[in-house]
Amino acid sequence: PATTGPCAPSSAAGSTAKDVGAPNDVLPAKKYTFALKTNCGDIEITADGVKAPVTVATLAFLAKGGFYNGTICHRLTTQGLYVLQCGDPTGTGGGGPNFTFKDENLPAQVDNNYPAGTVAMANSGPGTNGSQFFLVFADTTLGANYTIWGTITQGLDIVKAIAKAGVKGGGADGAPNQPISINRVTVSNN
Repeated sequence: PATTGPCAPSSAAGSTAKDVGAPNDVLPAKKYTFALKTNCGDIEITADGVKAPVTVATLAFLAKGGFYNGTICHRLTTQGLYVLQCGDPTGTGGGGPNFTFKDENLPAQVDNNYPAGTVAMANSGPGTNGSQFFLVFADTTLGANYTIWGTITQGLDIVKAIAKAGVKGGGADGAPNQPISINRVTVSNN
């Protein structure tokens, strides 16, 4: 595949989700750093385990189990909402782990309730969170339905560069022109 900018070629492709079990521990409520090690560089997220403890504990569990290793960020939207969606091992938008969990830390229903740098869960309705999340690269207004669990503290420029490269085949919603894959995710305490 063609590459632009800082990204290395990626061989990641959709596949069957790795079964890592289900989480049964809640991490201590504090801040954590999630480092998405991608073919385009590292994207660091400060995760809020105080406001979104179940979400952060679940995503840390998935990350530590290797669930995100070798997955692609399958969806880019560049009009109306400005997000890069990741975390689906199948690369289709329909995949996830073998469980779902509740919503938490939902924002107010106001303009730009998902500002640039926000990291939130993607879902298909109330209480359907799994492994998919989205990285907001420009201020976005959405229904207040998506758990906010973190903020991009390093690497927002990478997400913006992916967005600038556009959507495959044109349009405003679809696979990114510049493939970006998560090689692995590390989680550390702040």
